[in-house]
Amino acid sequence: MVQFGFIDAMRGKGRNTVIGEIKAFSPAKGDLLRGRDPLDILKAYERAGCSAISYITASSFRGSLETLRLIRKATDLPVLRKDFVKEKKEIEKTAEIDADALLLIARILGENTREFVDLCFEHEIEPVVEVFSEEDLSHAESARIVLINNRDIFNPSDVDLSRTFRLAPKIGAMKISGSGIRSVEDLRVLKVVNAVLIGTSFMLAEKTEEFVRKFVEARV
Repeated sequence: MVQFGFIDAMRGKGRNTVIGEIKAFSPAKGDLLRGRDPLDILKAYERAGCSAISYITASSFRGSLETLRLIRKATDLPVLRKDFVKEKKEIEKTAEIDADALLLIARILGENTREFVDLCFEHEIEPVVEVFSEEDLSHAESARIVLINNRDIFNPSDVDLSRTFRLAPKIGAMKISGSGIRSVEDLRVLKVVNAVLIGTSFMLAEKTEEFVRKFVEARV
């Protein structure tokens, strides 16, 4: 099978595999850019040693495909597009921008997840299937990378890192833990997954590069 850049980044190169997320807005925390240029945040993530970049294009998070396009052009790191994908045309849009990976949420796509995974592969995009509970796992069986979301997307205040520890042993694919990772101590999840995806905590940091580097270089 074709090796896409995003899965290569998950394999680690002597440091913690950290996916830095550029996030313009959080329903809980509000404006996260605070007047900053997303590309400046991207460069801070690069200097800090992130293995890949994630960007949320959903309008509810004040994201856009145009900003994703700018990010893709500005970095050599693999780029994951996150959104609440429900239609196949979003795969084509992601391919047009040349993003490396696309998030597919099993709770949203249900039985259609496998078809979307196959379409991503056809477009040379790495499908990253998001799971939240045991009920989602059967929909992720054809994916090479699975993201365990510690947050309930339908009840955002429900965040629990124990979801990663409960689900990870049941997943044979490469695994990412996302949401609720706020401190270096939370990197204990790397004992059961290949990578972590961190957004809000990084975006809230006053000294972005310095803060992110602590996560990349921490001994777990």
